[in-house]
Amino acid sequence: MTDNRPWRAAFWALVLATLWLSLMPAERLPPAFHFWDKAQHALGFAALAWFGLAGYARQTRRVVLGLVMFGIAIEVMQHLSGWRHGDWLDWVADCAGLLIGYAALRAVTANHMR
Repeated sequence: MTDNRPWRAAFWALVLATLWLSLMPAERLPPAFHFWDKAQHALGFAALAWFGLAGYARQTRRVVLGLVMFGIAIEVMQHLSGWRHGDWLDWVADCAGLLIGYAALRAVTANHMR
């Protein structure tokens, strides 16, 4: 049996980092995060999908639905913050990243099992 604890720990650390970076004022973001906003969302959610699905391999639906809802929650919280702006297109980028992360992990694990 595979030990999923490292994947799970990395996933939850990434969830917290994503939440923190998503809610801090944009001008306080580190310079490394000053590139195309939609790419940031897609890359972040691709990583969240990868680590979440690796850590919770038997709970694919729950992880995917949870990350879809997490993306919505971030946009709502940004809208309510007063210093960030919620954007439904950011959520679309989150979902695109989620699909990319899911597909990439499936491709790697399918090739690994051959």
